[in-house]
Amino acid sequence: MNTPIYIIEETRLRRNLQLIADVAHKADVEIILAFKAFALWKTFPIFREYISSTTASSLSEARMALEEFGAKAHTFSPAYTDAEIDEIVACSSHLTFNSLSQYERLHERVADKASIGLRVNPEYSEVGTALYNPCAPGTRFGVTSDKLPLQLPADIEGFHCHCHCESGSDVLERTLVHIEQRFARWFPQLKWLNLGGGHLMTRRDYDVARLIGILKGLHNRYPWLKIILEPGSAFAWQTGPLVSHVVDIVEDKGIRTAILDVSFTCHMPDCLEMPYMPEVRGAKAQEPNEPNGAKEANETQPLVPHRYRLGGNSCLSGDFMGDWLFDHELRVGEEIIFEDMIHYTTVKTTMFNGITHPAIGMLHTDGRLEVLRAFGYEDYRDRMD
Repeated sequence: MNTPIYIIEETRLRRNLQLIADVAHKADVEIILAFKAFALWKTFPIFREYISSTTASSLSEARMALEEFGAKAHTFSPAYTDAEIDEIVACSSHLTFNSLSQYERLHERVADKASIGLRVNPEYSEVGTALYNPCAPGTRFGVTSDKLPLQLPADIEGFHCHCHCESGSDVLERTLVHIEQRFARWFPQLKWLNLGGGHLMTRRDYDVARLIGILKGLHNRYPWLKIILEPGSAFAWQTGPLVSHVVDIVEDKGIRTAILDVSFTCHMPDCLEMPYMPEVRGAKAQEPNEPNGAKEANETQPLVPHRYRLGGNSCLSGDFMGDWLFDHELRVGEEIIFEDMIHYTTVKTTMFNGITHPAIGMLHTDGRLEVLRAFGYEDYRDRMD
C-alpha cells in the first residue's frame, strides 16, 4: 500500500495468545484482555479461541466487551458517573470501585448484578516513569490499607491492585510481598484478587516459568481466591508494525529531517509522552552522547551521511524523533517501518490536525493482507459532530 497502515500479523498474535493461555492453564488463573492496550474488535473471534473475558474502564469499553467480545467485562473506573453507572453494570460481570466514597454512594446499584471489588494501593511500585506509575505519592488510584475497616462490607468480594508496566515476573514477586503485608488480613473475606496489568509475559526474556511458580505459590497460600491478571501489552506485543513513507527531506543547520506521512503525536503518542524510542527497521537510533549521534545544532555542524531526524506531518513543532542512522540515503516514497506498533498505539491515536489516519490491516497466516478499516474525511468530520 502507498498509504500508512498498521499491520497486525495473525501468526504472531496467535503465538502470544497460546503462551498466555498456557500460563493461565498451568497456573490456574484467569488472564483477560485489557482494552486500554488493544481493542481491534475485528480480531476478537481469534481471541475467543484462547480467552473468555476482557477488562474495561469506561462505558464504551464495557459495551465493546458485551457487544463485540460476547462476554461481560471486568470493569474498573477511577470515577463512575450517575448517568452511566447503570448501563456499565449491565455490561459487567465484575465492577471495581476506586474509593470507599464511590462504593458507599453507588454499590446498591451494583448489588446482585455484578461482583463488587475495591481497588487497593500497596504503596509500592517499581515503575520508573511517573506518567505510568499508579502507586506514586499522591496517586488518585486505590485505597491504602490504613483506610480500610477491619470488617469489609459484605458485598465486597474482591481486591484489584495494579502496580506494573511492562514488568518482569521478578517484579511481581517483590510486589506481592508488599500486597500481602498490607492486605492479606482481608483475604479471608474475599473471593478474588485481580493483580492488574503490566505483566509482559510474551516478551522474549520474560521468565514464564517463574511467573507460573509465583502464581502457584499464591494459590497455595490462599486457595479460595480466584486470581486474575489483565495485561494489555502482552497480548499484542511484537505483533506488527506501522508502515509509513518518506514524503519529503528537509535540512536546517546540519540536521536533515525525513518528513513522513504519519505523526508521532497523532499515531505514536507514547514516543513523545514516555518518551519511548521505537525501533525502525533498517535503522539505528542514537543517543545524544553517542559518537555521531545528535548534537546541538549550529551553522557549522556538518551533515553526517545517512543520519536523519524522523518528522511527523502535523503542525506541532515537537512532532519528531531523532537521530537515526540508515545504511543508505533516504528517498521520497521510501517505506519507513516502525516495529511493534499494535499495542496501545492503535487505541491512543488521534485525528489532531486532520492528519490522514493509518489504515488497519491483518496479515493472515496464508500471507493475505486484509484491510480491516480505512479512514477518510468523514471519520474526522464526524468526530466534530
